[in-house]
Amino acid sequence: MASVLLAISFSLQAGDFTQEDLERWDKEFMTVVMKGDKLFHSALGTNKVSCDQCHPNAANTHPETYPKFQQQIGRVVSLFEMVNWCIQNPLEGDPLPADDPKMAALLSYMTYERRGVPLAPGKH
Repeated sequence: MASVLLAISFSLQAGDFTQEDLERWDKEFMTVVMKGDKLFHSALGTNKVSCDQCHPNAANTHPETYPKFQQQIGRVVSLFEMVNWCIQNPLEGDPLPADDPKMAALLSYMTYERRGVPLAPGKH
């Protein structure tokens, strides 16, 4: 019974926001997206290579298809893992922790570029 009450409490709280909240959250999100755009087009490793040298824009990273099997890694991976593989291998850089603001920015930019595209996990 307690879990039901807790669930009801959370569902009631989920809708408690204003138009101003939505505008502020959208502005904060777009700030992170723009940081990701800048990172995507900047060298993230030691060899001065950037993500856009393989992917001219983030849309062709197809974030909507993750998780999926990646031949380079030999198993099913998340988008986070694939981004780190790219940073470590083609870019010759250090992987980013999951909670690194740079990772959040990159993932935000990549998914924003594909907004409106249906999810298709596992698709190649």
